Amino acid sequence: MTRSLVAVALTLFFATACRTSDARDAAPPARIRVRTAPVVLAALDEPAIGAGVVASHDEFPLAFKIGGVVAAVYVREGDVVRAGQTLAQLDLREIDAQVTRARSAVAKAERDHARVQALHADSLAPLAQLQDAATALELARADLQTASVNRRYATVVAPSAGRVLRRAAEPGQTLAAGAPVLTIGGSTGGTVLRVGLPDRDIVRVRVGSPATVRLDAFPDRVLTGRVQQIAGAATAGSGTYAVEIALDDATGLSVGMIGSTTIAATGRGSLPTVPVDALLEADGDRASVFVVSGGRARRRAVRVATIQGDRVAVREGLAGDTSVVVTGATYLDDGAAVTVLP
Repeated sequence: MTRSLVAVALTLFFATACRTSDARDAAPPARIRVRTAPVVLAALDEPAIGAGVVASHDEFPLAFKIGGVVAAVYVREGDVVRAGQTLAQLDLREIDAQVTRARSAVAKAERDHARVQALHADSLAPLAQLQDAATALELARADLQTASVNRRYATVVAPSAGRVLRRAAEPGQTLAAGAPVLTIGGSTGGTVLRVGLPDRDIVRVRVGSPATVRLDAFPDRVLTGRVQQIAGAATAGSGTYAVEIALDDATGLSVGMIGSTTIAATGRGSLPTVPVDALLEADGDRASVFVVSGGRARRRAVRVATIQGDRVAVREGLAGDTSVVVTGATYLDDGAAVTVLP
């Protein structure tokens, strides 16, 4: 009898405990207090951003007009050169022989023409023979002119003062006609950053647009400049448009340094903007925010267009939303009950 009473008591106890637990589990969750800020539509002046290399505005790739064996290259990369300075030369023995042969051919053609002209004057040579002799003389003179030009361009001369950027040939090397020998950077055009911009940005950039530049070699140095040249056609292969930014101060810079630039550009229309404090889990241009709908928090995945001061322009993810959570968002889960504070 005693055991039965104990069993009944225990059963009642556990039943009561379960009802109490169920009642507690069924109690509505506490609402999280949040504050919101309005989504504001604003005109967007998003800058154009690109990466490129430091270069001379005036770069001259130099080559021999004809092929041959390189006899000498008189300068090395980094050397300063003056206008008209001889920089490289082909072996001239074969070329000089061609010039000599062409001169001899002209002398013979002149003698032949004079002889036939005298015979024609005495009616001993027909007109056709005289005309053939005149034509032969013209061809011989043209051959001499060609050989002389080739002789002239068997030597590479600096077109202007500057610095040797690249040396692509060595003495004893056999080069084809037009093969690069040296590249000279002119000293008068200044130093630029050459970048490639996609078509969606090139239409928003103008000659004269201000730009800031950062170089990997000098991470703490901010350079300023302006767009001075924009390509009229896309570069084959990359599909980007070449843009040159003239640097205001190129002290200590070397051609080939890698850098990035931010160029002031015209706007892309209007986009919704939210306070920076509303962003969560930012990764590149992707982030998330919370909005309030029906008394509950709803997570929205968004794509960031740009940051302007203390606000963020959002490219995607906020269609139709009028406010976002700015205080208390870190405590929220998707679907959490919230109370919006005034």
